Amino acid sequence: MNEFSDERGKKTRSDKTSWKSGWREIGGKRNYYRSRWEANYARYLEWLRELGQILEWEHEPETFWFEGVKRGTVSYLPDFRVTETNGKIVYHEVKGWMDPKSKTKLRRMKKYHPDVSLILIDSKAYRKLAKQVDGIIYGWEK
Repeated sequence: MNEFSDERGKKTRSDKTSWKSGWREIGGKRNYYRSRWEANYARYLEWLRELGQILEWEHEPETFWFEGVKRGTVSYLPDFRVTETNGKIVYHEVKGWMDPKSKTKLRRMKKYHPDVSLILIDSKAYRKLAKQVDGIIYGWEK
C-alpha cells in the first residue's frame, strides 16, 4: 500500500488531485493531510524531532473558537502544534495561498487568542525550506 491508496491497493481520490490530499503515516502517526505541502511539513517536523530540535509535533490537535462571533469564521484549526525543547507550545500553519477566509481566521486568531504563538509558513517560506531539505528528508513529495 502506498501513501495514496487504500488497504486493497486501490487508488484513492487523492491520486487524481494536484494538491494530493490523503492519509499518510509520518513518524508512526497516521493522519489525513490536506496537501503535499502539509505532509512534507510534517516530515520536516518529524526530522526536527529525531534530531532533538523539537520535543514533539501533532497534526491538527486543537480548535480555537472565536467567542461571540456569530457570522462567518467562528473557529480556527492550525495545522500543527509543536512543542519546542524548552516546553513552549507554538502552532504552525502551512498556507500556499491566502484567501479571504484564511486572512479572517488569522486576524481573529490574533484578536481572540493573543497569547498563542503562531508561525505562518507561506509559499515563499515553504519553497525555501523545500530547497534546503530536498534529498535529505525521506519521502519528501515533489
